[in-house]
Amino acid sequence: MNPDRARELLTTELADLDERARFASETREMNTADPNEEGALGQHPGDYGSEVNATMDSELLVDTVGEQRRRVVEALERLDDGSYGRCAVCGRDIDDERLEARPEVATCREHADTPVVS
Repeated sequence: MNPDRARELLTTELADLDERARFASETREMNTADPNEEGALGQHPGDYGSEVNATMDSELLVDTVGEQRRRVVEALERLDDGSYGRCAVCGRDIDDERLEARPEVATCREHADTPVVS
């Protein structure tokens, strides 16, 4: 893949993830369930359970967006150091179709399920 095209895709994705991270953080702040907070102990247990569930969902969203952002930043670093587009496991070129669909990937299709140690 052309490095300029890769950088364009990755920086666009990074901007989108930054916006999602901002939204996720705001959502987490709104949905934080605290049993010591005024009114929490006097509410119906189902309501408190719903608050706990919303808090867990918000935390998961923050973590997921953070992980996706980390992968994009690492891909930009690979682009800068010249290793972008090569599989981190076998060293072969990653096909352009895969990079176009998921520009942050560090492995070829054959090693897609192989964990890569950062």
